[in-house]
Amino acid sequence: MTKAIHPTAVIADGATLGKNVSIGAYCVIGEHVSIGDGTTLHSHIVIEGHTTIGKSCQIFPFASIGHKPQDLKFKGEVSQVVIGDNTTIREHVTINPGTEAGGLMTKVGNNCLLMVGCHVAHDCHVGDHVIMANNATLAGHVHVGDFAVLGGLSAIHQFVRIGHHAMIGGMSGIESDVIPYGQASGERANLVGLNLIGLKRRKFGRKDIHALRNAYRLIFSPEGTMKERLKDANNLFKENEGVLEIVKFISDNTSRAICQPKNLTSQSSGTHE
Repeated sequence: MTKAIHPTAVIADGATLGKNVSIGAYCVIGEHVSIGDGTTLHSHIVIEGHTTIGKSCQIFPFASIGHKPQDLKFKGEVSQVVIGDNTTIREHVTINPGTEAGGLMTKVGNNCLLMVGCHVAHDCHVGDHVIMANNATLAGHVHVGDFAVLGGLSAIHQFVRIGHHAMIGGMSGIESDVIPYGQASGERANLVGLNLIGLKRRKFGRKDIHALRNAYRLIFSPEGTMKERLKDANNLFKENEGVLEIVKFISDNTSRAICQPKNLTSQSSGTHE
């Protein structure tokens, strides 16, 4: 195994380092840490706990990964942080392990970018290709879908779900679940439409985008109940995978309400009507 380890780095016995791992000055690596092939730790990084870092990751100075969570219910149970391949973690990012109440695992997927000062709390699950801009923060038990983008200084309430391909505006407070392909923003955020720019960047076709827009208008129209509108959307767009994903997301039983447009007169919490 070829490794480049600075002499000031402190690496505990038991830590596992893959091939071509680079560890810079003053890094501290705990005994239960595993670091995948080709990953670079630049300097002044602390990785503790039962933490697994994937292949070809880049971790920048003063990141702290794997220290015990900021949860008063945590009693020292063995729990994990798992970070996928090709993920970049910038300066001052903090990622905490899971707890017994949340499945004992915090997970960040492949090909993610966590910019300066982001926080991923205990029991969060972050999908693949997710971007968290500077100082975006996730409270405990948050789930973020693939290709979601979280704007700078956004704050996500505990147990909230952010759907695939969703866009969260900068400086937004998210207290409710944001549908797949949705766009939410505001001090106490509302849904402001679909993430059309993201859909076009991901090469969604005109037909699929048109179907998603029509389904969005139907689901969040003021007529009828949410349950009725979801049934109509399911029937009208039963061959569109994206629409069916939105219907399922809203229909799932969850502890949080669904983030909705500000002008919607019929407020609901998913199908609880």
